[in-house]
Amino acid sequence: MDNCEDIIPEYLNFVKGVVDSEDLPLNISREMLQQNKILKVIKKNLVKKCMELFDDIAEDKENYKKFWEQFGKNLKLGIHEDSTHRKKLADFLRYHSTASPEEFTSLKDYVSRMKENQSDIYYITGESKEAVANSVFVERLQKRGFEVLYMCDPIDEYAIQQLKEYDGKKLVCVTKEGLELPEDEDEKKKAEEQKATFEALCKVMKDILDKKVEKVLVSNRLVNSPCCIVTSQFGWSANMERIMKAQALRDSSTMGYMAAKKNLEVNPDHSVIKTLKDRVEADKNDKSVKDLVMLLYETSLLASGFSLEDPQIHANRIHRMIKLGLGIDEEDDAAAEVECAADDMPPLAGEEDESSRMEEVD
Repeated sequence: MDNCEDIIPEYLNFVKGVVDSEDLPLNISREMLQQNKILKVIKKNLVKKCMELFDDIAEDKENYKKFWEQFGKNLKLGIHEDSTHRKKLADFLRYHSTASPEEFTSLKDYVSRMKENQSDIYYITGESKEAVANSVFVERLQKRGFEVLYMCDPIDEYAIQQLKEYDGKKLVCVTKEGLELPEDEDEKKKAEEQKATFEALCKVMKDILDKKVEKVLVSNRLVNSPCCIVTSQFGWSANMERIMKAQALRDSSTMGYMAAKKNLEVNPDHSVIKTLKDRVEADKNDKSVKDLVMLLYETSLLASGFSLEDPQIHANRIHRMIKLGLGIDEEDDAAAEVECAADDMPPLAGEEDESSRMEEVD
């Protein structure tokens, strides 16, 4: 058969072999043969046999690493398409993680390393292993010793939408809102106090950013970064948005309602946010506050995996900050530009004629 979908699912198209069956009626047309119930039995047995073979390969770590590098995408496609064998296929998945950056780790190994108070499996999606390893979203989790899986393959975004949990543990994306880390009573109390302290700043930042973000919140996931952009629970992640924008035949209407709803989260322990809060309390209408908030928002977009709508505006803001750092006054700079423009101006037509006539007289 040229088209073998009735015998073996598409995600197992790398499997080659011969099927020997005494039950197929060969004295009828090919069309009737394709509708035969025995084909469904053959398909079921073939998938079962493949799973057994994958189990055998998985026993040898080195062999399975080679197998995974070659056919890992196919198994992830199986997670997306095959609901019957999804649970079994999940055992074959391999990822790098914060605890295992060089070697692949399975979900089973991840669960065995989970902390006592940890109830969820944490993961992050991104463009590359280096990008997700240095991401702002893993700061707090790494500091507290929680392992985060790195999902750097575009197909991971599709597979993970179907694989909601593993071994009774929910899979949680650390780039989306609603991340709840295990906390004791003191930590909960501190978080509530910080929320109240920074409420006024969050309101001012929301007013400045307006429709660019849904909400401005106090974060529980940042350590070294001043702020980050998180997406809504059920929309696209920043990585998924990047993948969809790269599609040649993308549907623009889908981009409208599925594009990530952004929330800005600020780090209450960061010196930048503390100083910004003091400045807002001193003068809410300070012109520099708007510029600083916009700059923080745009740098957070880049750090969180999004692209800028207008990079030139961001570049101009950076240039203004560079001038400020170098002590260049805006007015002096403008005067220098006018002077340069005057020097570059060509001489008047009348002046040229007069000088040439003087030369003739001489």
